[in-house]
Amino acid sequence: MNSFRPLPPARGGTYVRMMQPGLIPHLFRTEFRKITAVLCKVFGMEHIEVAEDLASETFLSALETWPYKGIPENPTAWLYLVAKNKAKNYYQRNQLFAEKIAAKIKTESPEATEIEINLSEENIADSQLQMLFAICHPAIPMEAQIGLALRILCGFGIEEIANAFLTSKEVINKRLFRAKEKLRTENIAIVFPGNNEIQDRLDTVLTTLYLLFNEGYYSESQDAVLREDLCLEAMRLTYLLVEYEPTNQPRVNALLSLMCFHASRFEARRNENGEIVLYQDQDESRWNEELISKGAWFLHIASQGKEMSRYHIEATIAYWNTQKTDTPEKWENILQLYNRLLRLVYSPIAALNRTYALSKVKGKAAAIAEAEKLELPGNHYYYVLLGELYSEIDNAKSLQHLQQALQLAKTETDKRTIQQKIITQRRKGT
Repeated sequence: MNSFRPLPPARGGTYVRMMQPGLIPHLFRTEFRKITAVLCKVFGMEHIEVAEDLASETFLSALETWPYKGIPENPTAWLYLVAKNKAKNYYQRNQLFAEKIAAKIKTESPEATEIEINLSEENIADSQLQMLFAICHPAIPMEAQIGLALRILCGFGIEEIANAFLTSKEVINKRLFRAKEKLRTENIAIVFPGNNEIQDRLDTVLTTLYLLFNEGYYSESQDAVLREDLCLEAMRLTYLLVEYEPTNQPRVNALLSLMCFHASRFEARRNENGEIVLYQDQDESRWNEELISKGAWFLHIASQGKEMSRYHIEATIAYWNTQKTDTPEKWENILQLYNRLLRLVYSPIAALNRTYALSKVKGKAAAIAEAEKLELPGNHYYYVLLGELYSEIDNAKSLQHLQQALQLAKTETDKRTIQQKIITQRRKGT
């Protein structure tokens, strides 16, 4: 599981004289939230904006320096060092701020003579988990908890959060502002809560990580059908929960199992043009057997005990989807699992996926009848599925649904995939 851990510390300071395209955006996505979490832990939740500003200034320094002096041998360590220095300088320059923080530092460590910024791997992990649980405080409404965690800890943009909640950017901005004000007024500390409180907040933490993974796996932002950076970050944070004894619960292992199974098909899910490859067309030789084995292991751990969460059911469905052979047993199991999942927690996407499983068990006609009951007019996947189901039953209707899907698709890669289906369907109709 080392692939889910933060990058190791630096070993040297020599410079490489070539700028790698996309390096700073990649590091911003992976390291900004870590620096912010550590600084928030030092300064307190009431100074979130200070922590975010200092982290932003760190990356601005990289943008100003690296194109001329070259990329450090260990860019992550360079960023951590600059962030430490900027935090210490800010502390020294701002007397009122320093007086407030100095009292906090002396309380926590009476022998301390100056501010300590600890960006070790262990402290980053602890800080991020503590931030997750602080944000998921019961004084804050659940939707605001999740939105704030996605924004501060996971680096989501406002539009990405709005997409995840199926709402507008204005609503999200107001929700985040109120949540930050609540964190200040309630004076919520960034520490691990007691065991009882941890269990009360764990469901919200898992929902946040589930949404983070899904945003990457079903991406409709940055014109990509798959954003592995978001998925891997969700896996890394979930793995931290597995490693922390009080949160090493069956449902946490089940969620990590689900992520492993889905991640195992990353390479097969896109073609060389970045276009999505549907499940039935994937080359199973490109599936990652190591991740499939890890998924099976975490699902085995999750099955110990009587708990049965949505993550258990979804992980089991994902397990069956790693068995490429089409057998009646496979699809019957998947269909029954979807039935159970929808009784536990209804989701339009789960209902849509159940319809595909139904077509494999009872045929396309039965699936069409169920699919049309769903009425998901704004979802292009819905029309893609109807286009597939009507193919060879009513080719004109199939084409009509695919054209509707094309109008609704948001990314260029999705549009190209649907256009290819339309071309194929037109050939069938001639």
